[in-house]
Formats: sequence, structure tokens, C-alpha cells
Amino acid sequence: MRRFTKISAAAVTGALALTTLTACGGDSSAASGGSGDKVKIMVGGLDKVIYLPAMLTERLGYFKAEGVDVTLLTEPAGVQAETALVSGDVQGTVGFYDHTLDLQTKGKAVESVVQFSQAPGEVEIVSNKAAADITSAKDFKGKKLGVTGIGSSTDFLSKYLAVNSGVQTSEFTPVAVGAGQTFIAALQQGSIDGGMTTDPTVATILDKKLGKVLIDMRTPEGSKAALGGLYPSSSLYMQTSWVNSHKDTVQKLANAFVKTLKWMSTHSAAEIAAKMPSDYAQGGGTALYTQAIESTLPMFTKDGVMPADGPATVERVLKAFNPNLKNATIDLGKTYTTEFVKNAG
Repeated sequence: MRRFTKISAAAVTGALALTTLTACGGDSSAASGGSGDKVKIMVGGLDKVIYLPAMLTERLGYFKAEGVDVTLLTEPAGVQAETALVSGDVQGTVGFYDHTLDLQTKGKAVESVVQFSQAPGEVEIVSNKAAADITSAKDFKGKKLGVTGIGSSTDFLSKYLAVNSGVQTSEFTPVAVGAGQTFIAALQQGSIDGGMTTDPTVATILDKKLGKVLIDMRTPEGSKAALGGLYPSSSLYMQTSWVNSHKDTVQKLANAFVKTLKWMSTHSAAEIAAKMPSDYAQGGGTALYTQAIESTLPMFTKDGVMPADGPATVERVLKAFNPNLKNATIDLGKTYTTEFVKNAG
């Protein structure tokens, strides 16, 4: 079975541009599985390490083993992946959990069904030229900061870091530059002074000596230091109505993803990299891609369960800068469920 990747024009650049991918290492007969429920999942950047469990689950054959026929699609920013879910183009999204809170205030019932991570996996990078002027988030005032998309989780987190350091959201300029080569080009050309991105983009920037790390949120410790607690981010989230009417299918997806998270917790970064599509490493080579995975691995959960205090941290962060959420009453219990991961065999 062929898996086709949907990419916006902004993302079709350089080595990180993806066109077509074949499931399960290219074996079309193996990928088709048996009876299989059919599910489309939009990922906010398939080649981003923070969303690695999506492709890895397919490469390990766990979707097939569960009898679910999954098509993985990709958009460069989580906000675009969110839009695909709300519009009904896909049944699931692999993106940041924080979108479920934002959507609730807009009357949309969406919930995380598998929580991949307990930290954002994001890094605030500054260009070498701006490094002397930006030594903390207090220096964001007057600067142009790259985010994957306006309304994306990188946008949310950038605004929180600014506000938490006394800089109003109106005092700096977020610039939508995507990730990968488009982010790197913006940094090189001076279109942005810095920005928030993930691996493997971070590893490439550091390897090419194009910028420096200002704030590192790839580990639980980094998340606590920057955000005051664990910040559940990458997840599989779905419309609650669809979850409730397709529980058998959701359970199969949860089974597959939990198997992957457990597999990741017992294998090295090199072993994980070896399972991924070879073109994911083309930008900087296998060694650099492996290093990117190694740096980000601490963010992932081992069982897909939502961290106990995570939702409250996300709510606090979003309410710090988002006027739509600031005075809204959020029912956190409706933004995630542990029913399926706790039943995963």
C-alpha cells in the first residue's frame, strides 16, 4: 500500500521535503494487513522527532498487527493538522495536546487518546548574529521570532515564555517559517532573530553553527525549568464523538502506539533511527539524525498515559497569554482519556 504525504508549498524545500512514502519498509502486500479498519491520521510534521512514534509504529508493523489500516499524512505545522481534523478530512491528528484546550473554548470536543510525551521537545534557538542581544526571554521585545505557524504550539509557547518574562505578545513579532529547511533559511537570511523548533532542525542548526540554544525543553527537567511543570505535548488526539462511536478502532490504535512507546524505551537512538525512512536523515546524515533522536528521547512516555499534573500546567501556560482562554472555564477531564492506553495489551 502506498502512503501519500500531503505537504504545503512552504514545506517543499531541501532535504526535508517529503513526497511519497511507502509503509512498512516498502512491502505493499505487508502494509495492506488483513480486514483492517481504515483511519487517516494527519501529523504536524512526519519527519519531526517529536512526532516520531507515528511513522515508527507503521515501520514496526504494529498498525498491521492490530488489524487497522492507517494512512499517515503530514502538514508542516500542528495548527494545520488540527484544521484537517476539525474539518473531518482525517479521523486523528498527531500533534500537541494543548490544541484540545484551545478547541474546547471554540465549542469543539477533542481529546488526546494516547499521550506520547511529557515535555514539549521544543528548543528556542537564536541566530549567532542576535545571540549577544537575546540572552533570555526578557530580550524578545522588538525581535522577530520564528514559529511553525501562527496559532501553532510553537506560537503558544513563544508567547508564554515572553509574557512570563515581562514581554507582552504585542512587543515581538512571531513569523511563520515552518520547520526544517524553511526555518534554517529564515535564520540564515536574517528574516528571524531566533525561533522555536525541534529536532532534527535543532541538530542541523547546531552542526552548521548557525545559531545557539537559548531555552531547551526537550527533557522533563527542561520543561519544568521553562514552564513550571511537565508539559504534555505530542499526542494522538481525535474528535470525542468519533472516539465514542469507534471505540474498537481507537483501542487498536492505542495498542499499536503503546507498543511503540515501550519499544522506544528499550532501544537505542541508533536502533530507532535505523527503523525510520532513510530520507529523514538526508539533511545531515545518519549520525546527526541519530543524535537528534538521542536528544529528544527523554520527552517520551513509556505507556502513553497522560502525566497527572500535565493538563493543569498546559492550562496555566495557555491562560497566561491567550485572552480566549484566560477567563474561560476549561473541563480538563474532557481534553484527554486514559481509557484506551490503560487497556492496551
